[in-house]
Amino acid sequence: MTEDLKPNYPIGPLTPHLVCDGADAAMDFYRAAFGGEVLFRLAGPDGRIMNACMRINGGTIMLVDEFPEMCSSPRALKGSPVSLHLMVDDVDAWTARAVEAGAKVIMPVDDMFWGDRYGLIEDPFGHRWSIATPQRRLSQAEIEAGMHEAIRRHMQANPA
Repeated sequence: MTEDLKPNYPIGPLTPHLVCDGADAAMDFYRAAFGGEVLFRLAGPDGRIMNACMRINGGTIMLVDEFPEMCSSPRALKGSPVSLHLMVDDVDAWTARAVEAGAKVIMPVDDMFWGDRYGLIEDPFGHRWSIATPQRRLSQAEIEAGMHEAIRRHMQANPA
């Protein structure tokens, strides 16, 4: 007999696990910025978050406080090579709400050559979030042509 050992909270087959310098504050930010809902929260004896799970826009993330002996936050690492991507119904509204909650704009929202309206923010805990709303469906050839045109314009504006 196979036992059902699924967790007590809903997570998908691939779930980002964010290390935060202040996981409780991060959960507050994700509630305010993205309408996040805390599904599970487990604090250790010292109050640090050992594990938490949130639902954001239909997906889930897990959070943990920084434990220097085991894991470090983007602040401790002085950045992160990872960004989380949110597909939303109104990128401008989602970005404005995140900025109002304390996020920093890295790349302002704009129409992109691949057909999305897209922007990039950094949350107060050092995690980067790309946020996008699809605007038009393009073929691979149209996307490639748009990419080449964007590179050409960038090179003209920023000669070496």
